Amino acid sequence: MGNSRFRNESPKGNETVRSTILKLGSLAAASVLTLSACGVSNSGGSSGDDSASAAGDRDWTACEPGSDSEDLDSLDPDDDKNVTFAVFNGWDETYASVYTLTNLLERDGYTVDIQELEAGPAYQAVSVGDIDFHTDMMMPTTHASYYDSVKDDIDVLGCWYGAAQNTIAVNEDSPAQSIEDLKDMADEYDNTLYGIEAGAGLTKAVKDNVIPDYGLEQLEYKISSTPAMLAQVKKSTDADQNIAVTLWHPHWAYNKFPMRDLEDPTNSLGEKEILYNVGNKDSTEKFPYVAQAVKNFAMSEEQLADLEALMFSEDEYNGENLEDAVAEWLDDNPDFVDDYRAGDLAG
Repeated sequence: MGNSRFRNESPKGNETVRSTILKLGSLAAASVLTLSACGVSNSGGSSGDDSASAAGDRDWTACEPGSDSEDLDSLDPDDDKNVTFAVFNGWDETYASVYTLTNLLERDGYTVDIQELEAGPAYQAVSVGDIDFHTDMMMPTTHASYYDSVKDDIDVLGCWYGAAQNTIAVNEDSPAQSIEDLKDMADEYDNTLYGIEAGAGLTKAVKDNVIPDYGLEQLEYKISSTPAMLAQVKKSTDADQNIAVTLWHPHWAYNKFPMRDLEDPTNSLGEKEILYNVGNKDSTEKFPYVAQAVKNFAMSEEQLADLEALMFSEDEYNGENLEDAVAEWLDDNPDFVDDYRAGDLAG
């Protein structure tokens, strides 16, 4: 059962994000067809039906974030300092990583053009050279079909995060320790499991796998939206009430609310996955310094949750002025900048 990834929280008011429509033509249409055929959507990644055939190319789980790092001060910046990155619409960690890299590259005189795209077209845009890099290839399962479709035209530039996973989460002081506990403890959680969007891969995985695997049919599975789910978490936290929700790593909710994951002994939600960086054959030759800077980038779960909470929680930047949010976080974490430049973020 593949890990079904979800994001559907598009940041609001990203003033500097370009809305330029890429001229993908029939290629974009083909990517949409691929998206539908594979059961994949941007609001959910894989629906759990994907084949992980591409995973056989290498051991994707063996990557250590930042392990291909070098001292950037020993390298010459690229002659061309205009570079393009893609962000996946509504995937919080891709905004966090790309906006952080943008800040760091701008310190070296680069101009970074950020393009918002759905996941499928983003892969195709990188493969044909309309986009230079993106930072959100989830392997070995969720993006296996995307990778398969473009693997001859892209370069994999190391990984930067190693703990991506779907979960069922509860407030940390509640009684359940495993998903299977919810069967007998349903009344402790108001007989309700709060979900996200109906079209999300995570929603499908819970309906098709989690509920039947653990016999949770007596729970009311409330499918609505990610903002509604997070609002319910806040409401329950403020009222000191137990709550069970569908959630995932990385997500800033773990930073803002006292939440913990339930154990998944049947592995109904899949294994952890790795977030990889991607460039195309031309961009990695044209921008060797940027390619190395991307390889140097890595974040721990704590760092990413802290940054995402600052960028997206409603009592902080709430998805607006993302450049300012990243600048504030980097100002508060000067060691991160130093370690990034020295190539010491690994581990």
